[in-house]
Amino acid sequence: MEKQIDPRILRTRKLIMDAFIQLSMKKDFKDITIKDITTAATVNRATFYSHFIDKYDLLEKVLSESVMREIIQEVSTHEVINQETIEAIFLSIIKFQSSISNQCRRSYEAFTPQIETIFKKELEAFFSEWAKKQWPNQNKSEIEVFAVMLSWALYGAAMHWMQNQTTQPEDYVKQLMPFIINIENDKTI
Repeated sequence: MEKQIDPRILRTRKLIMDAFIQLSMKKDFKDITIKDITTAATVNRATFYSHFIDKYDLLEKVLSESVMREIIQEVSTHEVINQETIEAIFLSIIKFQSSISNQCRRSYEAFTPQIETIFKKELEAFFSEWAKKQWPNQNKSEIEVFAVMLSWALYGAAMHWMQNQTTQPEDYVKQLMPFIINIENDKTI
């Protein structure tokens, strides 16, 4: 039987995460202290440390949960990896990055390396799970390579678009599709 998490714990964790997000809109990440976070969240230091190791751990959890929520929301109607799924994930990366850069402009540059690491890791896990279901006869290492390449390619393309923005993101990703792989025909890796 799966153990149920106490709703108070979830509520406190959310309070801390929301306080951190609000602070990151007002201050640079390097200037945010644990005291700032605990004061804004109306919790004590011990409570903070019962949920997070430090502010870097908090940052990673906030970004990781936000990334996965965005991706799951965008691709929840998809059941296989295909052109439509890849386009939806690409657009969700753009949407998330734009949202973060607009909301947390002061700290965005400090967050960029963590955002990249989290996105790649989460996308890799996501593609790996889907690929195992879609191509059950492929060996594990081929699935891993596929997941890494696709996640890094999508993230890199999204960052390239963010820096250049010469076309609409929908047009940009459509012109990339012939170069990625012919997933549409459900070919094996």
